[in-house]
Formats: sequence, structure tokens, C-alpha cells
Amino acid sequence: MSTNTLEKLQSRFDPKAAQGMDEVFQFHFSDAGSHYLDIQDGKLDIHEGEHDDPSVSLSMSTDTLKGIMNGDINGMTAFMTGKLKATGNVMLATKLTSLFPGE
Repeated sequence: MSTNTLEKLQSRFDPKAAQGMDEVFQFHFSDAGSHYLDIQDGKLDIHEGEHDDPSVSLSMSTDTLKGIMNGDINGMTAFMTGKLKATGNVMLATKLTSLFPGE
């Protein structure tokens, strides 16, 4: 499963939205282990495992991520209801949907 969601992210990535960015999004999936997205000036690399110093860390299930990316789940609501936990630069998390716009 996890690779599928992450491959979708790769294909939906909008390099223009990521111009000038140098950020690491760490994901801890309750059902798929840890992965991180390394975004540097319009380029995206997805790695398995943990980054030493991520900009923001997000904990959730892969279904929650899928829902947020599809627009079925509001990220703020997920955060408020505890479906999504975030530490670090939490405001960065709000950029996810512009970095990975829907179909």
C-alpha cells in the first residue's frame, strides 16, 4: 500500500509550488512505517526511514493522508480530532495540498 500512495505523491508533485523550498516532511504512518519527503528547490525525493532533522513530522494512517490529498478530509479537522499529529513547523503541513494538487 504505502508505496502506492507515495508514488501518487511523486506523480502529483508540482515543482513550481516548490521553487526555493528546502524542507523535509517526515511521515510516520501507523500502518506503513516511516518515510520522508525531501523537497529542494522544485525537486522531490522520497525516502524510507527517518530523517535526522525534519522541518515537520506528521503522524497518521495512510488512509488519512490519502483523504487529505483527495480533499475528502480537511487537514485542520484531522489535526483537531487527533487523526493527524504534527510537530515542528506545523504551518508547513498546510502547504502539502498546494505541493501535491489533486487530479
